[in-house]
Amino acid sequence: MPPHTPIAHPVHTPITAQLLRGAVELERTEHGLLPHRLPARARAQGADAQLLMAESQPSGVRLALRTRATAIELDTLPTKRVYVGTPARPDGLYDLLVDGRRVAQGSVSCGNTLAIDMTTGATEYRPGEPGTVRFTGLSPDIKDVEIWLPHNETTELVALRTDAPVEPVPGRGRAVWLHHGSSISHGTDAASPATTWPALAASLGGAELVNLGFGGGALLDPFTARTMRDTAADLISVKIGINVVNADLMRLRAFVPAVHGFLDTIRDGHPGAPLLVISPILCPIHEDTPGPCAPDLAELAAGRLRFLATGDPAQRASGKLTLSVIREELAALVAARSAYDPNLHYLDGRSLYGERDAEELPLPDALHPDAATHRRMGERFAQLAFGHGAFATARR
Repeated sequence: MPPHTPIAHPVHTPITAQLLRGAVELERTEHGLLPHRLPARARAQGADAQLLMAESQPSGVRLALRTRATAIELDTLPTKRVYVGTPARPDGLYDLLVDGRRVAQGSVSCGNTLAIDMTTGATEYRPGEPGTVRFTGLSPDIKDVEIWLPHNETTELVALRTDAPVEPVPGRGRAVWLHHGSSISHGTDAASPATTWPALAASLGGAELVNLGFGGGALLDPFTARTMRDTAADLISVKIGINVVNADLMRLRAFVPAVHGFLDTIRDGHPGAPLLVISPILCPIHEDTPGPCAPDLAELAAGRLRFLATGDPAQRASGKLTLSVIREELAALVAARSAYDPNLHYLDGRSLYGERDAEELPLPDALHPDAATHRRMGERFAQLAFGHGAFATARR
């Protein structure tokens, strides 16, 4: 079948929660369904525009189908980001996995546009039209198909058509891994949605991922902790630190109790689950320099997006946070809590990306890992957590 030939006699299947994995809530819109990674109650509790954008980008969300279909068409309405003064971003990718192996990719070129001016914070929304991503030439054998939605584009699901019936993939007895983190966990600069470091780690660890990584949004918000408390999970991890520093959100006096409260809330819903606290990966600009973080305007004027730390290292004495301070505090906090919580564990983020890695694979914008680093981090986390660490006994 040629790539752009419509399915002759399509089977129209309503998109429902039974066909989706990785979403916390689904919102009915005028176009279809919008997957959310925070529930409406959390979104209403003071979440800012950045977090609302991030949580609506479906990192880790995928359609999971069992079918004999050889052709699949998915209509979506994406919302694409444009950063004023920088090169256009590529269209978000859809990864097609068959029986766990990626066999194709696609994209939707049309959709809404959100233009963001990094120098002023101003935004401009431009409405667009839905488009279609098509996958053809698949085997007629019965198979499990996953379509991973773009991790960096808000995506409304409009319609699903195939040339054979589909049904939800039945439960496979895998442990559900609930993870929370920053834009690094969200997948910024990963090659595609199934190759963010949490997606790769989940695949290697044999777990079902629910990814609550939010670009700019790992800020110890109580509503995020309550979302984690109320979300079914067998394995839980929280990656804490970089957003607290680069947002210059709090001082040390507030940070430590906030972490305790965040973990206490998670434990209210998951008293015995393995809970892994992960400190920040190496980020040279913030190791010993506090935030806030800001775009480098000289680089932006040249059409490049790069970040720098604008805080004063001397202010650490007054409680301003750096990554090195946060790692020390998290290690001590977990050690103290472990006396009464034996299923609480700690992982130094530099074991995922450290000094030697930074020499070989420096952070391109001084803040986010590139695609190769996402792969390295995913492989290392799978080994350290699923292989013989906090999550090893939960593998099925």
